[in-house]
Amino acid sequence: MTAATVHTVAFVGIEARAVEVQVQIAPGLPAFSVVGLPDKAVAEARERVRAALGAMGLALPPKRITVNLAPADLPKEGSHYDLPVALGLMTALGVLPADEMAGYTALGELSLDGRLAPVAGALNAGLHSAEQDRGLICPAACGGEAAWAGDIALLAPATLLDLANHFKGSLTLERPKAALPEPAAADIDLRDIRGQESAKRALEVAAAGGHNLLMIGPPGSGKSMLAARLPGLLPPLDAREALEVSMVASLAGELRGTLAGRERPYRDPHHSASMAAIVGGGTRAKPGEVSLAHHGVLFLDELPEFQRPVLEALRQPLESGETVVARANAHVRYPSQVQLVGAMNPCRCGYMDDPAQACSRAPKCGVDYQTKLSGPLLDRIDLTIEVPPVMPDDLLTPPSKEGTQEVRERVRAARERQRSRFLEADQTSEFRVNAEARGAVLDTIAPLDEACRGFLSDAARSLALTARGFHRVVRVARTIADLAGERAIARPHLAEALSYRRPTMASFKQN
Repeated sequence: MTAATVHTVAFVGIEARAVEVQVQIAPGLPAFSVVGLPDKAVAEARERVRAALGAMGLALPPKRITVNLAPADLPKEGSHYDLPVALGLMTALGVLPADEMAGYTALGELSLDGRLAPVAGALNAGLHSAEQDRGLICPAACGGEAAWAGDIALLAPATLLDLANHFKGSLTLERPKAALPEPAAADIDLRDIRGQESAKRALEVAAAGGHNLLMIGPPGSGKSMLAARLPGLLPPLDAREALEVSMVASLAGELRGTLAGRERPYRDPHHSASMAAIVGGGTRAKPGEVSLAHHGVLFLDELPEFQRPVLEALRQPLESGETVVARANAHVRYPSQVQLVGAMNPCRCGYMDDPAQACSRAPKCGVDYQTKLSGPLLDRIDLTIEVPPVMPDDLLTPPSKEGTQEVRERVRAARERQRSRFLEADQTSEFRVNAEARGAVLDTIAPLDEACRGFLSDAARSLALTARGFHRVVRVARTIADLAGERAIARPHLAEALSYRRPTMASFKQN
């Protein structure tokens, strides 16, 4: 009887957990069993492994083969167990050295001819291997992604035979180079937006403070164009943010062998998307759009057309910055620090404010349509603006002299002021933009003098602001002051911040 152990990982959220692939070849009737809570893809690995080993001229012995995936109570999902199962068998058969295999974590999918196909989670597995002081074996297509895990021993063979020859010494596998995607060409600019100066101002405030934004206007008024230009106003991801974004993208299988880069993610799912697609989960738990937009922008066009449960499920991520997918046997957490941008028409026909085009049910159709959004969800949106239709005269005017580059520089300066202020308030604070500030830190960074407190108190009573709404007004006012380069919040800053909540209360006051 022979046995061998190979290390691999299981993914729980974006966390990689250690799994041992224990292979035993014992006398008995020929059989090949995989145990340890495997899903269908893992159970089918035995056929892919058998074919891949046969393609390189290695036949399995006519004995009882048992593969145990430990710990046995942790569900195993995905095709990345193919490679560690194959390596375990090769080690048990004496083809590969057991002592060297003990120093590696392996993952990869096998083709029937022995080629290694790319799998999701190579970066996460590499980071886990670095923590465990082990190397990583992954498919060649994942090597550029896994190389970002740090200074670990990294093997990225194209085939199972190449890996075997490497350990035999007849072939040397070079360490893959860390790869970055090609920067996307900046083919859209804020100058493309004609008119809509108030909306551009709100977009700048949202970008500077990381605030959630809702745009309400008729079709063709430029809401989607404004949202698409928001990522261009945001500063690039720093090293920590890029790593977090890449870990989520790696788990979703969207890295394609590279790191995510420095551009902030921008996700714009269709309104027919399911709960699992937006929030995450599914039969095999994967991050949803709200997590794939981590440290970036989640744009929901035609907001009331999304399913009501889907919209309500966004309330927790918008408040806490993470998504929790609860299952009977586990709770899976995904980071979801996103900036929500929503766009909607004032009614189903879209022309409630235009008597010549409005339907016969106006304005009641607008009330029914807009109340599809619940009060608690709207309370989490910092800025709500009306985007009026674009007039022909606006389209004929020359483009604005101020474009994305100029606004981005103001946003960068405002965010630098915020980061410095957070460090002054609390050296251990992880807050980076005003929209994230809460508790004692918010009180420290956004103090109000007596006149501002009185003004805001009166406005809060008049607008029936909730406690959450009150604090969000203060955060937006702090951002407006930062854009102006002011150290303290003044009454005009509060007045502008309150104006961004006024349409919400007026439009939805029946709630």
